[in-house]
Order: sequence, then C-alpha cells, then structure tokens
Amino acid sequence: MSVVQTVLSKGPLKRVRREAKQHMLRRKRARVARKKRAGSRKATILLALILAMLFGAFGWSQSYLTTPAQGTEISMDQLKALGKQDRILSATFLDEDNRLVGRISLPVADEEDPKDKSSRKGKKKDADAKGEGSGGDKKDPEKGRKVSAAPSWAGPFWLAYPSSDAAFGPLSDILGDTDATVTIDQQSSKMVVRVVSTYLLPLLILANFFGLLFTAGRGASSGIGDVIAFGVMGNKRQKKGFVQPVTFDDVGGADEAVAELREVVDYLRDPERYEELKAAPPKGVLLFGPPGCGKTLMAKAVAGEAGVPFFSVAGAEFVESLVGVGAARVRDLFAQVRQVAPAIVFIDELDAAGRKRGSGSTGGGSDEREQTLNQLLVEMDGFGISAGIVVMGATNRPDILDPALLRPGRFDRHITVEQPDIEGREEVLRLHARGKPIAADVDFEYLARRTPGFSGADLANVINEAALLTVRGNRSEIGVPELEEAVLRVVHGPKRKGRMLSPEERARVAYHECGHAIVASAIGNRDDVHRISILDRGRGLGTTAIQRQEESILTADQLYEKLVITMAGMASERLVLGQPSTGVEDDLEAATNTARDMVGRFGLSEEIGSIRVLASDMDVFLGNSSVVGELSESTHRKMDAETRRFVERALADAQAILEQHREDLDGLVERLLEHENLEGTALAEALSGVAPSPVRFPASDARAMGDALRDSV
Repeated sequence: MSVVQTVLSKGPLKRVRREAKQHMLRRKRARVARKKRAGSRKATILLALILAMLFGAFGWSQSYLTTPAQGTEISMDQLKALGKQDRILSATFLDEDNRLVGRISLPVADEEDPKDKSSRKGKKKDADAKGEGSGGDKKDPEKGRKVSAAPSWAGPFWLAYPSSDAAFGPLSDILGDTDATVTIDQQSSKMVVRVVSTYLLPLLILANFFGLLFTAGRGASSGIGDVIAFGVMGNKRQKKGFVQPVTFDDVGGADEAVAELREVVDYLRDPERYEELKAAPPKGVLLFGPPGCGKTLMAKAVAGEAGVPFFSVAGAEFVESLVGVGAARVRDLFAQVRQVAPAIVFIDELDAAGRKRGSGSTGGGSDEREQTLNQLLVEMDGFGISAGIVVMGATNRPDILDPALLRPGRFDRHITVEQPDIEGREEVLRLHARGKPIAADVDFEYLARRTPGFSGADLANVINEAALLTVRGNRSEIGVPELEEAVLRVVHGPKRKGRMLSPEERARVAYHECGHAIVASAIGNRDDVHRISILDRGRGLGTTAIQRQEESILTADQLYEKLVITMAGMASERLVLGQPSTGVEDDLEAATNTARDMVGRFGLSEEIGSIRVLASDMDVFLGNSSVVGELSESTHRKMDAETRRFVERALADAQAILEQHREDLDGLVERLLEHENLEGTALAEALSGVAPSPVRFPASDARAMGDALRDSV
C-alpha cells in the first residue's frame, strides 16, 4: 500500500474503529441494564414469596398460641368447694396460658346406693337446715345470699387466672389441702413461639413489605410508585422508534441558531477530536426567545443530528413542596445520563428552577428552589464534572436566571431564537406544508408578508387551520381562501354568525374601522393597510389589519404615529356620530400603554426628563409588586399628566386628519357597508385618493428651534 493510500485510509479507519467502540459500549450498557432489570424482577418475586411465608408463619403461630377448651370452665368458688370435698383428682398449671386444668370426681353422696332413700332424705333435711337449696347453691346465713357450690359432675375442668403471684398463691393453698396430684407445665416451646410472633415476625413482615414496595414501585406509574420515587426523575429518555428523528432540515427560519448548534453536534459526534486538540467543548447551550419560536424543536434536532440519547425534562419537575426533593431529582437525572454519555439533557422552562437566588418574598429557612439550583450548578460544573454531557436549556425569561448559570463553564452558548423574518416565515410555511395537498396558485411569499410577527407555532397553526377548513368544505386541495381565513382565525378568532348587528351598529363599526384605515393611509402607511372588515371575529366587532414594517427600533415619530392610528377609531366616531361608544375600550387600553411607555420607559417626555420611571418586567416578576420605581408624588402626577397629554394630542391629530379627509372617509364607509370586507386591489383603489398628512411627535419650542437650526445647517 502506498503512502497516499495509507493517509487516505487513516481517517475512515479511525472513524470505523470509533464507531465500533461506541457500538460495543452501547451493547455492554444494554446488557448491564437488562441484568439490572432481571435482578430487580427476581428480587421482587423472592420478596413476595418470603412475605407470603411470613404471613403463613404468623397465622400458624396465632393458632398454636390459642389454648383449646379442655373440659368445663369453673369458678374460684367452685374450686374452693371442690377442695373442701376433696374431689380434685389432678391439677396442672399451664404457665404460658395462665390456666389451671385438671379432673374432678363425683360427690360421695352420688356414689352411695340409689335405693337408700332414707339416707338421701336425711341428708336433704340436713342440707335444708344448713341453708342449701335444691339447685346446689348454698345460702350464706349472715348475708342471705347464694354462694357457688361444688358441681355435681365428674370429668375435666379448667380455670383461668391472671398472671400474678397474688392469684397463684390462693390456688396453691386450695390445692395443697387436697390429695390431688399438682404439676406445673412451663410450656417452653409456646414461650418461644409467643416471643417470635410478638416481636420478630411483625418486624420481618414490615421489612419485607417495604422492600417489596421499593422494588416493585420504583419507576411505576401507580400512586405508590410516585410516593416512593420522590427523589427519582424516572426514565426521561426519549424512546427510539416512536417518532421520526428530528434534524436541522425540519427547522426553518433560524439559520443563525442552527449554525451555532452545529458545533455542539460536531462535539457529540466526534468528542475525541476535541480531546486531541485540548479544546474545551461547550457544556451548556441556553436557548431563549419568545414562545413558539422553536426552542424545543432545535434541541430535538441537535439530538437527531448527533444520534445520541436525548433526555427531556421540565424545570418545574424539579421543584417540590418537600425540601431536598428537587436536588435529589437533579442528582438522579444526571446519574442516568452519565450511564449513556455522550448524551443531551434538555431542560425546558429553565426559569422555573434557575431563578435568581434570593428573589421573591421567601420566608427564610431552606428554600427548595435554591437547593435545586445549587445542585444543578454543581452537576454542570463542580468537582465531579459530567464529561460527555451537553445541557440545553430553554426559557422565555433569560433576564431572571441566576448569574451563576449564565457564566462560561455552565451555559457557554447563549443563542437567541427570534421570531422569523419574511424569508424565515416563508421557509417555515413551506416546511409545515410538506406532504399536504397545496393548490398551485398558493403564494407562500405573499402569505409570509401577511403574517408579520408570527412565530413558528403560529405559522404551523395557520397551515393546520387551513387544512381543517379544507376538510370542512369537502375540498381536495388547500387553496388561497382557506389560508387567508386561517390567518384571520389565528389573529382574531373565528367568525361569529350568531350576533346580528342593527344598521346603526354596523354604521358605527364601519366608521370606527375606516377611521383607522384613513389615518394610517394619510400618515404614510397606505401600503400597510391590507384588510378592513365589519364581520364579528373573536371578541371584536370589526377588524382593520395594518401590516407594519418589521423594525428593531422605533423613533419618537414612529411611536407617535402608532398612537395616532390607535386613536383614529374613537376620533372617527366623535367626528361623524357625535360621541364615542364602548367599542373604543381596546383602543384606549393600547393607546394608554403606548403613551405610558413613551413617558416612563423611553424618556420622551420633556416634563419628566430622559429617565426611566417604570419598573422593568423582571422586577415585577421577581417579587416587586409595584410597576413604578421609588418616585415622589409630584413625579407620579407629572407622569399621569404627560400620559394623558400624549393620548389627547394623538386624538386631536387623528380627528384633524379625518376632518381633512371626510369625503374619503364617507366613501370608504359606503363601500365597506356594501361588501363587509375590503382587501387587495379594491381596498387600494378606495384609499388611492387619500392625500398625505404626516404627523410629528409633539415637541416644545426649544426642540422646534433645534430642529429648524439642524435643517438650516
């Protein structure tokens, strides 16, 4: 073999050896796991058999300790009477049973000739004289009560007595005055059985019972399994064969995030390469962004690309009301992952367990969330470093995470997963449309422009809603009308056909929605208005769809334009109908929030100054109940006054624009009442005559002079 062939074959040969080594390691781990499961099953069967034997032994001991009835029971008085008559033939003390057993003989009178009636009559007279009755009882002459006499039968008897010396003494005295044979049976075997059944057997039964619960209930889905496995995470590994593996081909609209994650995949595929170069691989990857942007999907794609085990767990699963359970679950999870490393641990909603320590209103003592976080920090980068494990976390609130989690060595990579842009939305729509019957005239680029601000989950919902509408309409292909309706259903909700508006109400809704459209078109956003409707959807009576440009930052003029467009509906009702209605509630809420942000967050009020007076969302989330900072009462009044001034100024500007375009407003309302929906070319034609009327953010005289000076320069 030549040198060139040797060099060329060195790389593939090394890869084959590495794959063979990994295959042998996986087989060994699977064999060990099978042995563990078989051993656990055998232990369960063995414990069950032992428990059954212990229960049988306990039942036998109870039956053995039960003393059978040996003859007729007599009382102490009858025993005394028998002793006086010397009729006790034998007596035995059963020491463990606390029982006296023996035999008695017949009375002497019963042994005489039954034909001797004179003798019996004489004895009867003597008995009557002494106070004996016909029933064999004797009357006490002093107290006039009956006392027990000796029984008139012969045979075995028994007498129970308490286990005390005070009761044993009188019995021994009674038997000592007779000619009876008295013995004592210590019952040594019964004493041993009693001790074993009282102390040893119950302990063995309880021990085997709890052992059986631990072996049979560990990892079970029953209630006892949950009670036992407080500190166990269970099997969080994703099973193979249930779903198709997800790869980066299934992720759209996030090219930057995918490029960053490919390095993680490369490390999981070939960790020896990093070891040879002495390069520290990434230990943790934090994915953060708005909900529905595909953070969980990307974690699955990394696992699918790398071909390694994937463990998925929610951050809330670590937190329990019992102190120490969260930390125990973290330890158990990483112990499972180490057995199959290299592997990926994905913690969804990381902020549930990784919130900043000391945040919120804790009552002191040991905080369960802090213990869980401390254990997670140790597992990720402590003395016992978890080699071959990549931890991926996803959260919507990276600002509230503990700084110790975000440092290098734990979560090395911070990847932002933003909402997709127009190209990304088109790619996501095409991905979710794969395998579905899409009509040939569907333009995904146009649909992407119609869905600004949509996340990946929203776009998936659009395609799914369109498919459902196609099935409902008994059509074979998903067409443009279904996709248009699906977008409206996702944004505003389904149509409400049960509510019927009166002509006056329809006119008011039309003027309200057309006011928004006219003002937006006059300000310079004519191309952004692409739909007006007076059909009921969701909670609203009408809709005006204004597609704003996707901009990362907004100037003061752009914020004020947004405020003016928001107040245009109320201005239109006041201008045409004389007074507004309750339909302006949502507009007032949105306008107030925008104006308050302009004053309190962005420092656009010259009365307040260029400072931030509103507390951040993070402070509110971490336990601060106030949305404003520590401000004086006068500053609060100024902020309220400035907010009101911005809203009222925007309302006045919107009304002024509508007064200039009153004819355009009436014409647009007339068309909308006739068609109920206006969009596309029909809407563009109706708004074509609106003359531009730009607005500027309200400034003071000093700012106006500065603008004029800048323009002159």
